[in-house]
Amino acid sequence: MTLLDSERLRYLAAGAWNTAFGYAVTVGLYLYLSDVLHITVIAAIAHVLAISMAFVTYKVFVFRSHGKWLKEYLRSYVVYGGTAVVGIILLWLLVDGLHIKIWFAQGALILITVVVSYIGHARFTFKDRK
Repeated sequence: MTLLDSERLRYLAAGAWNTAFGYAVTVGLYLYLSDVLHITVIAAIAHVLAISMAFVTYKVFVFRSHGKWLKEYLRSYVVYGGTAVVGIILLWLLVDGLHIKIWFAQGALILITVVVSYIGHARFTFKDRK
């Protein structure tokens, strides 16, 4: 048995990748598009890209689901939907309202998603995996 045999450890490994990806996408889009798009639009685009990446890594690597791709992909949006909306609003308030740097604000918001998304994915998105 290896360390990556545990679903929770695989989740943390995939989560590290997904976190780095989501962080880089958010900050990168902000740096390139903040002159032409509002922070909320940039955050929404970044969330779609980050959620799509996370879905694939969780489906294939973590939960090893053989369920229907579209059904599970849509379920993953239900799980991430609430945290995404709250995250976008908080990012806007932190960056535009409190003038906190984008890289710090986005980093702080990531912590909320880790716990909530594992529970949601394990109990809802990929519930039919076994």
